[in-house]
Amino acid sequence: MKDKSGDIKRYYLPPRKAGASIKGNLILSIISALGYTGAVVLFLVLGFVAYNGAGVLSWDFITKNPTDAMTAGGILPAILGSALLTFLCMIVVLPIGIMTAVFLTEYSKPGPVLKLVNMSIYTLAGVPSVVYGLFGLAVFVIVFKCGMSLIAGSLTLAIMVLPYIISTSEEAIKAVPQSFREASLACGATKLHTIIKVVLPLSLPGILTGAMIGTAKVSGETAPIMFTAAAFFTSGLPRSLFEPVMALPYHIYVLATAGTHIEKTRPIQYGTALTLIVLVLGMNLVGIIIRSRERRKKTW
Repeated sequence: MKDKSGDIKRYYLPPRKAGASIKGNLILSIISALGYTGAVVLFLVLGFVAYNGAGVLSWDFITKNPTDAMTAGGILPAILGSALLTFLCMIVVLPIGIMTAVFLTEYSKPGPVLKLVNMSIYTLAGVPSVVYGLFGLAVFVIVFKCGMSLIAGSLTLAIMVLPYIISTSEEAIKAVPQSFREASLACGATKLHTIIKVVLPLSLPGILTGAMIGTAKVSGETAPIMFTAAAFFTSGLPRSLFEPVMALPYHIYVLATAGTHIEKTRPIQYGTALTLIVLVLGMNLVGIIIRSRERRKKTW
């Protein structure tokens, strides 16, 4: 920068104080130590489960039914039950969650009502799952007389994960630049056509990522399933939506707390837990891959 005489003026930052540097390094060291501690604890837990459960995993364990009071056999009904519960849950919750997010971001007007709705969504996302389990028991099992069934469990899981799907879809839609909407409207497209052809396709990676993580979230829930859909034992898939099902989280709970052969079922407990962890991590990995591939296609 030049002054009035034409000479170049140079600006120098004041030297950093030694105390500030030491304080910053100390804070950085504490943050790094806490981060490494969390990672170490996570790997210890995963390693412990893998060490105790890997010896049980086999093709028969994945494809056969439990036998001998669940002290032998496999976990096929629990895997199929978890898959059915999650699949029906997502069929119900995804259209509702995405359309709600579209309404909140594209049609609703800023104001106290919108703030109240968003605050309610974020609050419901933090409600413990056992509360949703009691709600499902009172509403779907008792009031609507669905009984302990696949449909009651799926609807309960859908209500539980709905706030999460709404919030993640809303953030994905907000991430689409406003200029894209303006360009589409300037070309003569209607608001609805702009949302369908421009906003939703561009926000699809974020929505899919939220859906996959939401799927992983409901796959590991125990309380809602225990109150609304759980069966102690079934030999396969339910014949209708109004029959109970087995599920991996509840099966772990049963093996660890019920019966008189808990010690005999200990390896099966860890094997079932390891299977559930692999499935959840697999779904999260799929979500990350989808998001990464779609982001590479973007030029904005």
